Amino acid sequence: MATNPTPEMRKSLGVTGLTMNAMALIAPGAFLWLTFYIQATTGSTAPSMWMGIVVALLLCLSTAICYAEMAKIYPGTGSSYYFAEQAFLNHHGAWRYARLSKFIVGWGSHLYYWIYPGVMVATMGILCGYVVGTLRPDLMSASNPGPLFMMLIAVVFSFLIAYIAHRGISGATSVNVVINFVQIAALIIFSVMALGYRLHHPPGSIAYQFDATKGEAYNYEFATTSATVNGATTETVVRDSSGTPQPKVDGAGKIVPYHISYPTTDDKGNFLTHPTPTSVIAVHSVAWAFIQATVAILILVGFESVTAMGGEAKNPKRDVPIAVVTSLLVQGAFCYLIEYFCANYFLNSGYTMQSATSSAAPIGDMMIMVGDALFGQGHGRAFMLIEAFTVFLALIGTTLSCMNTGARVTYAMGKDRELSGHLGALHSKNLTPHRAIWTLATISAIVGCVAVAVVFGDASAPTDATIQALPHGIFSSFGYFSHDRLAALPNTLLMVTLASNFGTFVLYMLSCITCMVAFHRHPKFNPILHLAIPLFGLFANLACMAFYLIGPFMGYGSKREPLYALGIAAVWAIYGGIYFLRSSRKTGRSTLIQERVTSNSSV
Repeated sequence: MATNPTPEMRKSLGVTGLTMNAMALIAPGAFLWLTFYIQATTGSTAPSMWMGIVVALLLCLSTAICYAEMAKIYPGTGSSYYFAEQAFLNHHGAWRYARLSKFIVGWGSHLYYWIYPGVMVATMGILCGYVVGTLRPDLMSASNPGPLFMMLIAVVFSFLIAYIAHRGISGATSVNVVINFVQIAALIIFSVMALGYRLHHPPGSIAYQFDATKGEAYNYEFATTSATVNGATTETVVRDSSGTPQPKVDGAGKIVPYHISYPTTDDKGNFLTHPTPTSVIAVHSVAWAFIQATVAILILVGFESVTAMGGEAKNPKRDVPIAVVTSLLVQGAFCYLIEYFCANYFLNSGYTMQSATSSAAPIGDMMIMVGDALFGQGHGRAFMLIEAFTVFLALIGTTLSCMNTGARVTYAMGKDRELSGHLGALHSKNLTPHRAIWTLATISAIVGCVAVAVVFGDASAPTDATIQALPHGIFSSFGYFSHDRLAALPNTLLMVTLASNFGTFVLYMLSCITCMVAFHRHPKFNPILHLAIPLFGLFANLACMAFYLIGPFMGYGSKREPLYALGIAAVWAIYGGIYFLRSSRKTGRSTLIQERVTSNSSV
């Protein structure tokens, strides 16, 4: 493979290209499809889903301002890793710690940048499994796709995206521009339809209920039979030979229509629906909102990605700060808050939050229902498939952007010999950090396989009856154990997501600290921008990290996933310390810098 360590990156990105790359990484259509399921399964905190996004958004905005301010004085490639080096190196009292600080920031950021693409390729596996199950329910269950099938998709998708990233950033930007427009239009259409469905179906009106077995919506009551086993009576839906639920009939032989309602909880206290629009945006519980924020941060990260592309920006001091804040405001403050409000307000007795916890793609289920309501019975599936295609495009965009960002941070550390030197080389023709890209592709494939291995573990474990009803085959049912065994295992998708999110909180917290160091005694110091806002971001990130420990012991969800995520972070930190010491000894470099190199930004 042609390799030349000397060429420099091509400066080809304007403010639009930078913003589009960051927006693609935030990708609201893709994440709504993914995180709604994860957030629904996060213990009893689901009523605060919308407010959790607001908390995460405030945290991200404060961090985004820190990134934007640092990009104004330190244009370059490497994002927070580069900022940490420059901030300390140019500080009159902290310059000795420049190497140590940049290594801590760079190593900590890899917990996020190396796991996050794996979560995305796992999501692609789940999406493909859901679509195949919808089209061929005899081969795959849409609600519970086969783990091996999802793993195969994750591996293929990892290397396909790596190939696009390897070809060059200009081509990747063009792809992201198209993807952003398509997926934003698609999510607005769904949001309007979901909101319209709720407004046009008052309590008691005839509406649809969703059947997870067939993956279809029906506007009639299901006929059931009662069975008593060991003193417990259960109701079973009557189905024909194709699995279609049969309608209930009244004394006159007429089909009983399904009448919608909006109950808040079931008889066990499980949350079902929001009775009013104010309930969707209400706090409900501060602790619940913070628990939801620890998951919701996944859907907002990415705004900082453009700071890793400073070397490819035409005017980095002007355009990178604009792109950082604009991408977050458009995707987070506009797209996400609208679509999450509409999806939550849509919930009804025909599709409750409990329904969402047992489906691989609850948003896809909702699309089928609103599509049937608007276009007629049976047409909801076609609407869902069209929307799923836009999600497919959005997943390409977000995975491509995060792989580009992660590879460039790895490239910067390799170039500095803080990681293996071969990772700091550019391809002589494409001018991309190709070795970092292919390394990240391999890691993403492995993480993606782990994420989907037990995606229905813990609280989302299907019943034994559901497992028995799965189509039998190595790609459809292999990996599904009994309900009790799955319930005893951690949900690997949630575990990997929380590990990535913990890396995000660490990175954002360190970036807020770096911002305060960068502007300490700097001529451009502003007490609001460079002290108050970074301090808010610092404490907000610390609070979210604290809930990894506090939340489970307060009874807000399973202890397994957050504690395993903390274990992954601890192992990564310990390995980082060992790697730093061994690398320093091998290259003869000291932990603290012995001689200061000043620049124009010195204070």
